[in-house]
Amino acid sequence: MDATGLNLYLVGFTGTGKSTVGRQAARALGYQLFDSDHAIEHTSGRTVAQIFAEGGEEVFRALERKFIEEGHPARGVVVACGGGLIVPEGMLDLLKARGVVICLHASLETVVQRTTRTAHRPLLQGEDRDKKVRELYAKREEIYKRTGTMILTDGRPLREIVSHVLRVYEREAREWTRRHA
Repeated sequence: MDATGLNLYLVGFTGTGKSTVGRQAARALGYQLFDSDHAIEHTSGRTVAQIFAEGGEEVFRALERKFIEEGHPARGVVVACGGGLIVPEGMLDLLKARGVVICLHASLETVVQRTTRTAHRPLLQGEDRDKKVRELYAKREEIYKRTGTMILTDGRPLREIVSHVLRVYEREAREWTRRHA
């Protein structure tokens, strides 16, 4: 769809649909899909939970930065970013320098529902998941708002969400290309 092959980075809180939407968007664009968490697990030989347990969040965030800087092609990919990837200082700017950034958003109730049966989200483990989701989102909300475009994924058919993402991507890719020409 886009002649430039500019990368598309899907960001947002955990459980907002980044991987699911990313898979469909990549297929529609003819791009390769990368999930940052899966790529880090593959290259490190450890799960995200193991990385957090052994080295803490700081080590994991450093691995995310390395993945963004050198772990995927410079063109022709959709990257489903981990929920906290853009939180560290400078990460959002790094993504924006490399491609189009779109933030997916869902209500906190939806996030809790979508993440209830998962054990691979270390920051949401333990008692009172609802409270943890609300507290973590409150800490990250401002950075998500700074991404530019936020697309709601609650109660919408996947086809409609992907179509919306692709329309925004096309518009933003044209603008990005003009700014960086």
